[in-house]
Amino acid sequence: MKKYLLASVAALGLVAAGAASAADLPSRKGPIAAPVYMPPAFSWTGFYVGGNAGYGWGNVNANGFANVGDLDGFVGGGQIGYNYQMGQFVLGLEADLQFADLSSGNNLGLVNVKTDYFGTVRARVGVAFDRFMPYITGGWAYGNVKTSIPAIGFSSDRSHTGGFAVGGGLEYAVTNNIIAGVEYLYVDLGEKNILGAGTKVGTDFSVVRARLSYKF
Repeated sequence: MKKYLLASVAALGLVAAGAASAADLPSRKGPIAAPVYMPPAFSWTGFYVGGNAGYGWGNVNANGFANVGDLDGFVGGGQIGYNYQMGQFVLGLEADLQFADLSSGNNLGLVNVKTDYFGTVRARVGVAFDRFMPYITGGWAYGNVKTSIPAIGFSSDRSHTGGFAVGGGLEYAVTNNIIAGVEYLYVDLGEKNILGAGTKVGTDFSVVRARLSYKF
């Protein structure tokens, strides 16, 4: 009986010693995966200011005159606006003022028409694909139309405030603050009477321009 007790104690001692040795061994773990950085999605919400430059071409609407010619020339100016993003949709409001060299005149030089500035106030609706945003736009347009008839020494400089503008464009956020784009606008400044009732002059023209804005 005594032998059995001694054997049992020895066996228990061996088991305890083995457990203690196992506890002292360093634990083995699998490789730790490096965290994956996911940059935050770009947001179009915010105010912006910028500049633009491009080319314009169009028509002279001169009731009472024949063969006046078409407008064309350089346009350039600045824009200011605000965008608000809701999910994938972006709503915005923009105002711009453009200096222009849009001039017209027939080969005989009987009637010359020129627009040297115009501006718009427009709503914009876009669809954001992260940093790309195509959009449509439309709203109010204003400007001036200068008309001269050298043969009779007549000149007129009229402000047009009842026009409209529609168009669309594509913008890309180069950084979180710099936004580049291209835009097309159709602008109609409407008509004004000159030389009395029945003689009206107005212009409508297209503009293609490159844009660069800074978003705050």
